[in-house]
Amino acid sequence: MATVSTAPAPGMHQIDLSKLNLHQLGQLKQQLDQELNVCQDSLQTLKMAQGKFVESGECVEKISPESLGKTILVPLTGSMYVPGSITDTTNVLIDIGTGYYAQKDIDGAKDYFKRKVQFVTEQMEKIQVIGIEKSRVRDAICKMIEMKMQVMAQAQQAAS
Repeated sequence: MATVSTAPAPGMHQIDLSKLNLHQLGQLKQQLDQELNVCQDSLQTLKMAQGKFVESGECVEKISPESLGKTILVPLTGSMYVPGSITDTTNVLIDIGTGYYAQKDIDGAKDYFKRKVQFVTEQMEKIQVIGIEKSRVRDAICKMIEMKMQVMAQAQQAAS
């Protein structure tokens, strides 16, 4: 329990927690807390992106030849819409990021959003694995801090 190692990767190494003093353990715990916060923020951002891709894919699914000429609301901002009508049910313009758009046929757009959802999901899974490992290491550090505090308290009791 005194030795913690993260998943084998280049540049990673084992740390014998029993050889660290309380200050060093506290700093290591603080660093892991910050890294866990970054992981949580990343997961939240990816979850929002995943939701947008899923929503976009669902919207593309609703476009059919029967939709031609139907009135829709077109967003100008997050809270302002104008009426518009569907003039093409075979092609759509999709936002591919940083101000770039691509014209895709309906099947191509469906495939694009499916691939994006899959990619974001895979990235979320990778971050979750990293977060779980960092949590495990953080828990081990907390236990070592508790053990060292108990030893110090016992030594103080014995001294008095």
